[in-house]
Amino acid sequence: MDKEVIEVPVMSAKVRALGLPCSTAVRANGFVFISATPPVDMVTGEMVRGDIETQTEASLKALKHCLEAAGSCLDKVVMVRIYAVNSGFYTAINRIYATYFATNPPARSFVPVASWPMEFDIEIECVAVA
Repeated sequence: MDKEVIEVPVMSAKVRALGLPCSTAVRANGFVFISATPPVDMVTGEMVRGDIETQTEASLKALKHCLEAAGSCLDKVVMVRIYAVNSGFYTAINRIYATYFATNPPARSFVPVASWPMEFDIEIECVAVA
């Protein structure tokens, strides 16, 4: 099995600047693995502030950007994990999420987290067919 680390414009540089020991996107064995993606503006590289719907939208846009950089797309996503700081955000997150995965949605987990090392409320990761 070959592993290829994908350089994702804006996001990979953001991860390096934060000193995080992870790759934003990795392609291996016919799949693309996207690390948990916070609400980062893919033009400026800055965190998007706002309510959970605004952050969810930004996180999903960033996820889409990462997938496309790796040669995949939202239609090829097979598994999603959503991490949120408050389980009460579930319904609001679903409103935005449903617009990105309107038909044949992938398998998904929703994981409330007790604490968070940064100033955002959501991260979304996924696995997609390459």
